[in-house]
Amino acid sequence: MTTLWDPIRLGHRVLSNRLVQAPMTRSRARHDGTPGELAPAYYAQRASMGLLITEGTQPSADGQGYANTPGLHEAAHVAGWRLVTEAVHAAGGRLFIQLMHAGRMSHPDNTPHHRQALAPSAIAANVQIPTVSGMRDVPVPRAMTPADIRRAIEDFAVAAERAVEAGADGVEIHGANGYLVQQFLAPNANVRTDAYGGSIENRVRFALEVAAAVADRIGAARTGLRLSPGSVLGGIDEGPESADLYRHLVTQLAPLGLAYLHVVQGRDEALLQQIRRLWPSVLIVNRPGRDRQSLASDLDAGLADMVSVGRMALSNPDLPVRIREDLALNEPDPATFYGGGEKGYTDYPVFQAA
Repeated sequence: MTTLWDPIRLGHRVLSNRLVQAPMTRSRARHDGTPGELAPAYYAQRASMGLLITEGTQPSADGQGYANTPGLHEAAHVAGWRLVTEAVHAAGGRLFIQLMHAGRMSHPDNTPHHRQALAPSAIAANVQIPTVSGMRDVPVPRAMTPADIRRAIEDFAVAAERAVEAGADGVEIHGANGYLVQQFLAPNANVRTDAYGGSIENRVRFALEVAAAVADRIGAARTGLRLSPGSVLGGIDEGPESADLYRHLVTQLAPLGLAYLHVVQGRDEALLQQIRRLWPSVLIVNRPGRDRQSLASDLDAGLADMVSVGRMALSNPDLPVRIREDLALNEPDPATFYGGGEKGYTDYPVFQAA
């Protein structure tokens, strides 16, 4: 039987275990999008995880949603990420950078250029977002033109090239949690009447073209994709066709030969079973709120090849040894999740015997 501690091949790499650090926004980058000076230590501390997936990283200036998030569209960003990847590799770890275009989940106050956000359609998310001046309503975005769509796809591909240039082992395309890729999937965020809207076949087109462009640019073995079927984050409503949409999307993605698919599991267990049957390579499953006792349940059931965790990895830099040896866990401090310095970032202790 497969266990958390069995090695696994992911693309060109063999990983030492099947625990994945999920992508988590930490809002500690510099104002210009360069990773902060503590980022190399933060990720290197957690290098014993089988795979590290970084915080969401904007592939373009227009892709930024929150203040102090990192980018991959300037030379300084590449240099900053190179310090991170070198530190992780020196500690024996593997790292994929998550590419996240926030789409309408943005606010002009959070971006250096202060422009109106881009999205499939000019429909506000009807939620609030943290800004430098407090919680604010997400404004109505500008509907993307065909040229905007082509540019966004190219931005993902160029950012993936820059990630590899910076030494990353690969990239994860963020197609989940209410951001741009999922906005194209959802009929309440996408009312386009062109080739990117309307039918399921049209609404999945952007996700497929982004995945294909990235895989073509850096290789499918370095490319992953994250999805969250049924998620309502960011005001998303995929409607009654959600399961049909994801079955079609996964079927169309499979021939690309991506390194992995990363699913944030909601309530539809039957859909996860169908995705497992349809997906030919590594499947990573994230169950928000999963406790340590159930970490291996999806491996045991044959539903996943790897499992990702967020808060447990955030607060326990030595999580694999703590789980394997049944040691006590540090509790995460929500007050320090976003922004700040080393407190709640690089100062969580490793286990020390009394």
